[in-house]
Amino acid sequence: MRGLIRRLAVPALGTAIACLPAMTVARQATTADSGSAAAPAGYAPWHAPVLTTERYNEDWSLLADPATRSGHWTEAFKYLPLGTAPGVYLTTGVELRVRYERYRGNVWGSAPDEGYVWKRALPYVDAHVGSARVFVQPILAYASGVKPSAGPIDRTGADLLQGFADTLFQLDANTSLRLRAGRELLSFGSERLIGTRYGPNVLLAFDGGRAIVHRGALTANVFYVRPVEPGPHAFDDRHSPTRALWGLYTTRAFAAGGLDLYYLGYRNDHAAFEQGQGREQRHTLGSRMFGATDGWHWNLEGMLQGGRFADLPIRAWSLATEFGRSLATVTFAPDITVRADVASGDRSPHDHRLGTFNALFPKGKYFGELSPIGPYNIVNLQPGVTFTLLPRLQLGLLTTLYWRQSRGDGIYDMPGHLLRAGNGSGARWVGRETELSIEWQASAELTLAASVSEFRPGAFIRQTGPARRIGMLGLETNFRF
Repeated sequence: MRGLIRRLAVPALGTAIACLPAMTVARQATTADSGSAAAPAGYAPWHAPVLTTERYNEDWSLLADPATRSGHWTEAFKYLPLGTAPGVYLTTGVELRVRYERYRGNVWGSAPDEGYVWKRALPYVDAHVGSARVFVQPILAYASGVKPSAGPIDRTGADLLQGFADTLFQLDANTSLRLRAGRELLSFGSERLIGTRYGPNVLLAFDGGRAIVHRGALTANVFYVRPVEPGPHAFDDRHSPTRALWGLYTTRAFAAGGLDLYYLGYRNDHAAFEQGQGREQRHTLGSRMFGATDGWHWNLEGMLQGGRFADLPIRAWSLATEFGRSLATVTFAPDITVRADVASGDRSPHDHRLGTFNALFPKGKYFGELSPIGPYNIVNLQPGVTFTLLPRLQLGLLTTLYWRQSRGDGIYDMPGHLLRAGNGSGARWVGRETELSIEWQASAELTLAASVSEFRPGAFIRQTGPARRIGMLGLETNFRF
C-alpha cells in the first residue's frame, strides 16, 4: 500500500494543489453550524436541517421566526420572504465540487491508466407558496483527462438535474398527501436499488410522478418514473424510452430505527446479461430493518426478484447485512462495522432461467471509492473501522473480499454491464480491495477528502484476462450550503 500511495500521489501533486482552492464533497450529510447568538433562558434552540444530497427534503420554514435564527451567514439564503404573506418564500443553495481521480491498472489492465478531474456545480431554488412549491436545480458537470473520452457519468454540460412541482394536502390531523410531478433525484433506504449516484460526477435523475403519504410514523411512496440519460451537450438530457421504474415503498419508524417494506417494478427493452439479450420485466419484493441503540447499529435487507427475461423466468435474490459498534469512550472513538452481502448469479447461460440479481439503480461507488465490481453475482465481506482523530477529522480503513456467487455467471460493473464472462474459469475468488480514506470537515460548508485504494485480483480475474493490480487515488473538495 505504501508503494501504491507513492506511485499515485507524486504525479497527482500538481493537480491536487490546483484543485485545493475550489475543492470537496460532503459524502455524509452535514448539519449547518449553529453560529453565534445565545438563546434566551428557557428557549429550546432550533437546529438547522441536515443537508441532503437531494436538497428538496430540507425544511427551512422555521427561519420565518427571527427568534430561531442563530446569525450564521447561510441563513440569509435559506428563507427569502416574497412579500408579507406567510408561507411565501424562497430557499436557495449551491454545491461546488471538484474531484481528482488517478488510476493505475485500470479495470485490471483492460482500460488505459488515467488521471482526470471532475467539476460540477449544483445550485438550486425552492419556491414555496403555501402548500404548493416548485423546485429547480440545474447541473453544470464537466470533465477533463478522461480516457479515451468522457462518458455520461463524467459530463453533461449545463442541464436540468431537477425540476418539479408538488402540492400538499392535509387529509386529517395525522395524515398528509403530497403529489409531485417532474424531474427529481430519488433515494430509498440504503440506496441498494434506487439511489442518486452521488459519487460520480453526473447524478441520476428520473422523470415522472409520485404520491407521498405521511400518517404518523408511517410514510408511503407510490411512483412511476423513467431514468434520465445524460447527453454530451447542453440541455440535451432526456429520459429513457426503453426503461421504466415503478413501485410502492413504505417506511415505519420506531424509537430505535425502522422497517421498510417495498415492491419495485422494472422494465428494460434492451437488457443484457451473460445469458444473452432481450426484454426484461422484473419485480422485486424487499424488506429492510435498520436502527441504532447503545452504540450498536444495524442495517439488514432481503430482496426477492421474479419476472421474465427474453421469455424466460427470472428467479433472483439478494441479502445484505451490516452490524456495527461505536465505541465513543475509547481513544479516537472507533466505529467498527462489518458488512456481508450476497447477490445471486445465473447457474448457466444455457439453461431456461435467469438467476442474475439486478441492482436496478444503485448508489455510485457502491463498495467504496474504488468500485470496479457491481452487486451482481457476488458475495462480499467488508470489515471496516472509522476513527475520529479530531472533532472534524475522520480516518477510515476498509477491506472488501469478493467471490462469485455462481460459477456459471460472470462479474458485472456498477451499471450492470458484463465485465468478465464466467465460462473461462471455475474459480469463485475474485479479489481483495483495501482502502484508506481521510475526511476533514473544515467548516460547516467545506469538506476536504482523500482516499487511496488497491484491488488485488484473485484467481477468477487471473484466469479470464488481464490481471494487473488496480490502484486509485482520490482527492475531493466540496463546498455547499
